[in-house]
Parts: sequence; C-alpha cells; structure tokens
Amino acid sequence: MALLQVEGLKKVYADGTVGLSGIDFEVKAGEFIAVIGPSGAGKSTLLRCLNQMVEPTGGSIVFQGAQTIGSGRRKLRNIRREMSMIFQGFNLFERVSVLTNVLHGRLGYMSSWRGALGLFLKDDVAEARRLLERVGLREQMHKRADELSGGQQQRVGIARALAQKPKLILADEPIASLDPAASETVMSSLHRFCSEDGIACLCNLHQVDMAKKYASRIIGIHKGQKVFDGTPDELTDEMIRLIYNQKPAEAQELAETDMARKETA
Repeated sequence: MALLQVEGLKKVYADGTVGLSGIDFEVKAGEFIAVIGPSGAGKSTLLRCLNQMVEPTGGSIVFQGAQTIGSGRRKLRNIRREMSMIFQGFNLFERVSVLTNVLHGRLGYMSSWRGALGLFLKDDVAEARRLLERVGLREQMHKRADELSGGQQQRVGIARALAQKPKLILADEPIASLDPAASETVMSSLHRFCSEDGIACLCNLHQVDMAKKYASRIIGIHKGQKVFDGTPDELTDEMIRLIYNQKPAEAQELAETDMARKETA
C-alpha cells in the first residue's frame, strides 16, 4: 500500500483561479520526490492541500490508509504531526532559542496546556539536542533563531520537522532564498536524513539540477496539471523545455508517449 495516494486533486480559489486541476500520484514509504515547474504552477498549493493548510475543492487524499479531506480538528492534528513541513521562509520563532524552535516539532504530541507553557519532556529535550548535533548546529542551540544565517535557519527547520517523527516531509522551496553553498548543504542534509530514517519527502524545487541530483523521482507541474512523472534519467531536455515553456498539453502528450513506449518495451 502506498503511503500517500492522491486522486483527482483540485483547487479552485474564490476568485476563480485554478490552482490544481485533477492531479493524481502516489508516494511510497521512503521515496524522495522532487516537484518542479514554473512559478505559479501550483507546487505550493499542492503541498498545502496535502496537509490541509489549503482546503482542496475536490479529489481524494489518502494518507496511511485514511482519507484526510474533511477530517475533523483532532484527526487533522494527528495527520499533520506525521506529515511535517519545511517552509521557504523558515517559519521559525525568531526571538526564541534554536533548541526551543526544534522542540516545537513535538507540540502535536502534547496537550495544549503543556505546549502553551513549554513543558517539554526530558526525552524530547534530549532528542532535540541530538537532532541539532545531527544537523551540525549543536554550538548554536542556545542562540536566538534570528542570529543564524539563512542556511542555518533552514537546518533548524529540518531538525524541527524530524522532531515530529514524520512518515512524510513536505518541503516547500527549502533552498529558494539560499546561496549555492547553503543550498547544497540543506539539500544534502535533507536527503541524507530522509534516507537514514526511512522518511518519504515531497520537495518543491525551482532548480532542475538539484531535482535531478537528489530525487529518485520527479513530478513536473504546469498550470495546475501534472505533465511529467518519472525518474531523473527520463526527464529529458525536451520535457524540461515543455514544462517551463508554458506548453502543458504538449508536455502531457510527450509524457503519455514515453509511458506507452515503456509499457511496450
């Protein structure tokens, strides 16, 4: 059984803008999947529909065998703690310590009053320290988050996501605001930790070279449609041009031709 099954996923905003138009795909446990496409293609909408930060208009999302669309508050809380998210803008509490930011990954497992008072278990604190050492930030754990560089802040975001003990990580443009060196560090860290811990990852990327380097599978999206789904080796230069040159119909036709060719091979 797939870890995540998405069928006919749609999102139409109140002003009539179509964010997603009937997207289908599955994610297996441990897969590292890059989602590529031009700005405005629907990549961020896709990830936010999966964890219900954005409410889908239609379709089906099944995570670990359970339908997520229409979930009540308690069920959605349980889903989100096993489907952690890494944000482009880091989304850290800048004026609190790095260690406390990582500990916020445990809030989904705590009662609301304990979380509000910051009464974290000793085991959780020990695990947060271990995770910060793992991402190379042990010496910075007591600094305020806003004292760190962008690349360091994103590594805090990775540690926070890992603190949730997720089955799936949703990474929304995690290196978009970073320089090349920091981007490489963040991507290699995210890929390594997901591999070591058996965590699946859906990672939105603008950088096709990074997608081909780290992903075992790549999904191409254009204007809310899935126009490619295959291995990095199958992502040809022609397909890349079609994904980014605003020709989704041609990209879809080429993808279907490639699929038919593989089925008859």
